[in-house]
Amino acid sequence: MRKNRSDKVVLEQFHVPVEDRVYVDVDRMRAATEALFMRCGVDEDGAKASTDVLLTNDLRAVETHGVSNMMRNYVAQYMAGTLNPTPDLKIVRETATTANFDGDGALGIQIGGDMMQIAIDKAKQYGTGAVTVFDSGHLGGCGYYAAQAAQQGMIGLCMTGGHGTRASGGMLPTFAAESRLGTNPIAWAAPARNEHPFLFDVACTQIANNKVGLARRIGVPLEPGWITDTDGNPFNEPVDPPDEYFLLPFGGTRENGSHKGYGFAAVCAIMCQTLAGVGLSGSGNQYQGGYHFFAAFQIEAFCDHDEFLDNMDDALAHLASAKPAPGHERVLYPGLIEGEETEQRLDEGIPYHREVIEWYESIGAELGVEIALP
Repeated sequence: MRKNRSDKVVLEQFHVPVEDRVYVDVDRMRAATEALFMRCGVDEDGAKASTDVLLTNDLRAVETHGVSNMMRNYVAQYMAGTLNPTPDLKIVRETATTANFDGDGALGIQIGGDMMQIAIDKAKQYGTGAVTVFDSGHLGGCGYYAAQAAQQGMIGLCMTGGHGTRASGGMLPTFAAESRLGTNPIAWAAPARNEHPFLFDVACTQIANNKVGLARRIGVPLEPGWITDTDGNPFNEPVDPPDEYFLLPFGGTRENGSHKGYGFAAVCAIMCQTLAGVGLSGSGNQYQGGYHFFAAFQIEAFCDHDEFLDNMDDALAHLASAKPAPGHERVLYPGLIEGEETEQRLDEGIPYHREVIEWYESIGAELGVEIALP
């Protein structure tokens, strides 16, 4: 029986309405998505890697970065030639513990797993490893890559940034009326022995940009203090998703701490772009748009691994054991709900909006790809 919890990953207003839900087995959606990527010119390994990122997000209920929101954007970018389906990655600079790659226009989810694995392999040998990538496409959710390190017994860190000087959809620095940064997400993950792994993955804006598209599809308004008009004036009442807008740093206003979100976003930009040898305005070629940072830390380089896992179990259980405030069922830690949702959705299927299934069928017919959903 499908559970109806009040502590979902996605805020209540972003849940797919019950009457519009179509439950799809993960393997069916995997086959359909891989086929679309390959029709766009991506090789089989790249299609599998890309699809795994999106479906892992869907299984974790991080639907802003699953197939619902992202596939139509990726297909359109491949068709427009602004993503390179057959990239030739090049090492620009490398040391025993670091590397900097030219992504050659690759979609981030196609190459991100390999980049994090390089950081992990360096950390296995030397204690830490870090990789930067420039001129790449959308990374599809940093949590996937941070968790990749945790799954191999390490602490993982991932950040991604894109140039935010745009007419709409970028982040406004505190007090600004022009965008200068992207949403610049940051993710951090650590393993535990018996508890679900710790996984913290957030944008540095009040909401992820993809939530605007999600709200538009479902037909719900955005909350006050999430976005501004194009003059930088915050919407202080619920508002239907506008065509043009800017995102506020987390905190919203200076009085509520927007300088913190702005500062974290700037740190992310420096680590992803400036450290990779690229300015905040991008590199200027046809593929510019995504800049990424991956890091892994070998736990044994700092403490006993088994002791760390036991201490993580204790720490996570301690956080979750706090007395809930009135109106709340329980206290969570980052990664708990994602782990529980994955187990449930593997068993019951992933709930997609019927419009997403219709899009798959439509684009499949257009591209000559057989789509068997749900």
